[in-house]
Amino acid sequence: MSERDGPVQPVAAAVARYAGLAGAVLLSVAAWLGGALPGAPANSELLDIWRAPHGPAVLGCWLAGTALLVWAWWSLRWGAPSARWAYLTAGLWLLPLLVAPPMGSRDVYSYACQGWSWTHGVDPYRVGVAAAGCPWTDTVSPIWRDTPAPYGPFFVLLAGLAVLLGGGLTGTLVLLRVIAVAGVLLAALCVPGLARAAGVPTRRAAWLALACPLVGVHLVAGAHNDAVGLGLLLFGLLVLVRRPGRPRALLLAGVLLGLAVTVKAIVVVVLPFAALAAVLGRYTVRALLRDGGWLAGGVVAVLVVTSLVTGLGLGWVGGVARSGESQQWTSPPTAVGFVIDYTGELFGREPHAVPVVRLVALAVLAVLLAALWWRSWTALRRLNDVRQRVRRLAVARPRIILAGVGLALAATVLLAPVFHPWYATWPLAMLAVATVSVTRTVWFVAPSAVASCLTLPDGANLARFTKAPGAILMTALVVLVVVRAVRAARARRPR
Repeated sequence: MSERDGPVQPVAAAVARYAGLAGAVLLSVAAWLGGALPGAPANSELLDIWRAPHGPAVLGCWLAGTALLVWAWWSLRWGAPSARWAYLTAGLWLLPLLVAPPMGSRDVYSYACQGWSWTHGVDPYRVGVAAAGCPWTDTVSPIWRDTPAPYGPFFVLLAGLAVLLGGGLTGTLVLLRVIAVAGVLLAALCVPGLARAAGVPTRRAAWLALACPLVGVHLVAGAHNDAVGLGLLLFGLLVLVRRPGRPRALLLAGVLLGLAVTVKAIVVVVLPFAALAAVLGRYTVRALLRDGGWLAGGVVAVLVVTSLVTGLGLGWVGGVARSGESQQWTSPPTAVGFVIDYTGELFGREPHAVPVVRLVALAVLAVLLAALWWRSWTALRRLNDVRQRVRRLAVARPRIILAGVGLALAATVLLAPVFHPWYATWPLAMLAVATVSVTRTVWFVAPSAVASCLTLPDGANLARFTKAPGAILMTALVVLVVVRAVRAARARRPR
């Protein structure tokens, strides 16, 4: 496009649509030939994949399909021709992946075994699926066979229902994918309302949030529970944006956000910003406590009810801490720890810096989340005294809150001990509906495009094969970002 905010040329749009469809078909073929199938090796190496009967075809289809899908999404990053066009194209790309076997990871088998454990009277928060005696343990990635479940009781309940109704591994996998698709559809229904509330063009927000390859490959084909968690999160925020200050709406939003928390714990960082969205009228401490109290009541009620219904309590909190056992350079703190260890080895020392750097990153995250919330609070307080047109005020308020949510999720994903590509869908969706400037979308669209290329069809992560160079490059990027941030802060400081 010659103009970033201008109309998309029909020919360019058609090329992008069908290039992405071809990419999705190629990825589906790669999944059938060498995806995360039940009988396939659960911890294969890159050379093993190449030597497999369909190895060259799998890697070729994966490489070509990923390149086409990522390019097609990237080429229209400034916005699709229309919202309707964006939805139709995103749906078209999902069709081949709907009928593909699991690909991109083997987490769906962990879900199935955790659901099986719960339905057979074993607490999945106390023992791993191997010790529980799950008959499908061989399909689970070896690193997670002895790890307790890190997911909330509501998702364990959903996984258990999938096991009971599925009648076997195949039926369970189908139902888990149905749950994931329902989550994506719920998110798709909420995107227009959130985008309009923040004054963002729906055609751009829908394209960035729904047509991203991460959605098709990981949320749909991979059936990750991030899909249902993200759908519940967006629904809860939409209720808050449309009905602030109303007790019934606040309770409903609290229930939705509580369900999202009991799917994945990352939603906890959203709750302080959701309390800001709950306030109606002037922003005061009293109003925040009053309206935020109704919201908190809904969240707490869900935590209590799901814990009692499943009989699992809060044991999943300990499982979240165990998820850091995986060490990959795609997590910036882990990458920095790797580089420190490599440097120490050159001098004959073993610093074991990864755990220390991760703790420092979590401390930085806590401070950063508090700063982001305070920034949103002060910006909203300024609106109390600004005399502007009602329309501009109505748009400014949700934009500040949704942008704060997106930045909080981005900080959490980047500073967490572990990063997997599908984690990027959380901040991507929120920033897509909150970012007005098209030029500012690149900073979160580009990493999402790179993350789309990190996993092979069978679930092998390319980070495993590029540990040292990846850690060095990631550390260099961290240093560059910190230096630029310090310079920008000095430039803004009054003389």
